Amino acid sequence: MSLLPITIYGEEILRKKAKEITAIDDELITLVKDMFDTMRNANGIGLAANQVNLDKQIFIVDISPVEGYEKVKPLIAINPKIIASSNETEPFEEGCLSLPTLRADVFRPAAIKLRYLDLNEEEQEIEADGLLARVFQHESDHLIGKLIPDRIDNKSKKKLSNVLDSLLKRQIETDYPIFIK
Repeated sequence: MSLLPITIYGEEILRKKAKEITAIDDELITLVKDMFDTMRNANGIGLAANQVNLDKQIFIVDISPVEGYEKVKPLIAINPKIIASSNETEPFEEGCLSLPTLRADVFRPAAIKLRYLDLNEEEQEIEADGLLARVFQHESDHLIGKLIPDRIDNKSKKKLSNVLDSLLKRQIETDYPIFIK
C-alpha cells in the first residue's frame, strides 16, 4: 500500500487544466492503485490525479462505503468528459480532501452522462444521478482547475473565508499525509 500526499488548497496544480493521458501503462496502473489506497485512507469517495500533485486527466470514484450505495462498483475515469447534464439542479453539502474542514452546499445538475476511457483503453459512457453524478462532477471539476469555492455564491464564500485562509496558511490538521512544497 502506497499513500500519496494530498495536495491542499492554494497549490497551483489544483487550478490548472490537467493534461490528457496518451498511454495506459504499468506506471498509470500503479498510480491508480496508489490513488485508491490514498483515497480510502483519507475516507474519501473520489480523488483526481491533481489532488496527488500529478498533472493527469484521471480520477477514481468509490461510493460503496456510503449507505445505500454499497453495490456501486469503483470506477476509474481516464480523460473524462461530461457530455450531457440535466437542466434540473439540486444542492448538496460537499467536502473535498484538498479542502479539509470545508463543507458547502453546491448546486449541480441532478443527472449527467460521462464519457471516459477505462484501463483497457476502451471508451465508456455512463449515465448517473444522485451521489454518483455529484462525485463525477466534483472530480471532473478538479481536472479543469475548479474547486468548491468556485461553485458557491459570494455570501457563502465570505462565510468560508476563515477556513480558506487557514488552509492557505496550512494551519490545519488532517488524518492523512498532505503535500508540502
